[in-house]
Amino acid sequence: MNVVDLSGRIAVVTGGAQGIGLAVARRLLSSGAGVAIWDVDQAAMAKAAELASLGRVAALLCDQSQIEAVDRAATETERTLGPVDLLVNNAGIAGPAATVVDYDPAAWRQIVDIDLNGVFYCCKRLVPGMIARNYGRIVNISSVAGKEGNPNAAAYSAAKAGVLALTKSLGKELAGHDIAVNALTPSPARTRILEQLTEAQVAYMLGKVPRGRFVEVEEAAAMIVFMLSDENSFTTGATFDLSGGRTTY
Repeated sequence: MNVVDLSGRIAVVTGGAQGIGLAVARRLLSSGAGVAIWDVDQAAMAKAAELASLGRVAALLCDQSQIEAVDRAATETERTLGPVDLLVNNAGIAGPAATVVDYDPAAWRQIVDIDLNGVFYCCKRLVPGMIARNYGRIVNISSVAGKEGNPNAAAYSAAKAGVLALTKSLGKELAGHDIAVNALTPSPARTRILEQLTEAQVAYMLGKVPRGRFVEVEEAAAMIVFMLSDENSFTTGATFDLSGGRTTY
């Protein structure tokens, strides 16, 4: 494992109690950062609390679809760990499988509120502090679905495409500061989000991956931690591909 020195940095990882988020939190702690895990899954948060043996960690319940909840979590993070330098917007849901014609509007709103609006709320709350200190690294987890659109998953695809556009806009807005804002587009990993998909959807997505397998959460964490490092000092507003060859653009 490559060593990335993040000593003294404070990170927020949304959806950090499971899957890619948990792998990122573990890797950040091993790199010397203090980590605040924001998640809505109380049972999973108990497991995340075990990471305290690796370093400074705070586990906070936060529904990022509510801007007031984001503000409360940010305030508590700053009180317990300190000013936030690093933000990983990882939390998200897949939602039901349905055609656009049959899509439940309430489900559509829920997916957009969590997967897109939640990313906006986290950035809006934490970016001002990064500007004041002239330092920050933000990684927004999108999806190959945001590039290509997956059938029967229009809400998820649209929200993840919105994350890419938000990343580009914010990256340009902050380019005059030492703040890098980039997105990651992974293909499916064996995480709980797969439980929200049909077998046909999973087979469709996996069949498009030239590598012929799921991405490992540790592989995602390795790329994300580089994106959060001081070494990633020039690239901003960009998309880092982690699709196993599916989307080579």
